[in-house]
Amino acid sequence: MKVVIIDDHPLVRNGLSNILSLNESFECLGEASNIIHSLQLIQQTNPDVALVDLKLGDEDGLSIIEQARNLGSDCKFIILTSSANQEDIHRAKQSSVDGYVLKEALPEELFHAIQIVNQGRKYYDPNIFELMLSDNDRDRSFHELTPKELEVLKELGKGYSNQEIAVKLFITEYTVKKHVSQILSKLELTDRTNAALFANSKGLVTYAVH
Repeated sequence: MKVVIIDDHPLVRNGLSNILSLNESFECLGEASNIIHSLQLIQQTNPDVALVDLKLGDEDGLSIIEQARNLGSDCKFIILTSSANQEDIHRAKQSSVDGYVLKEALPEELFHAIQIVNQGRKYYDPNIFELMLSDNDRDRSFHELTPKELEVLKELGKGYSNQEIAVKLFITEYTVKKHVSQILSKLELTDRTNAALFANSKGLVTYAVH
């Protein structure tokens, strides 16, 4: 999996490059620190995933995403930032980023995020998602889920499709769809992506180091 790193701090870029080298699934194709160099890097290397800092000095990392897409890039973009600010999260969602991860994340969490995003799914840091929830009502509903619904919710948290969940839990795809519908209804979530984020925020998904 081809990855590029976009951050205005040399130490951060070096650290991320070293972290990615720990996983043989990833190949770091290059680094950039501003919008112009980032767009050039993306065009030249055609990466699968770009890790983008939200703030690049006086420049906005989200601008890279919009401009790269306008240039025809099909690269996936993960915002990797120290900001848990609600406004920044909202702006990122408005820009349709593929992922949003805090820099305090563990390496294996970053690996998982990259893999999920590369598969065409969205990923938001569990700590970020907690800020997006009205916890009290949803927590009560969470405890009302049946054991099988909890199993399905856990697999949703791993980014699996209905077909994959059906195979894993030895049930039909139709049954999975019914469980997903019940989960969304009980937790008052809009879609399976939010259900997946909720599962991560509740610690249902564990990360294995490869």
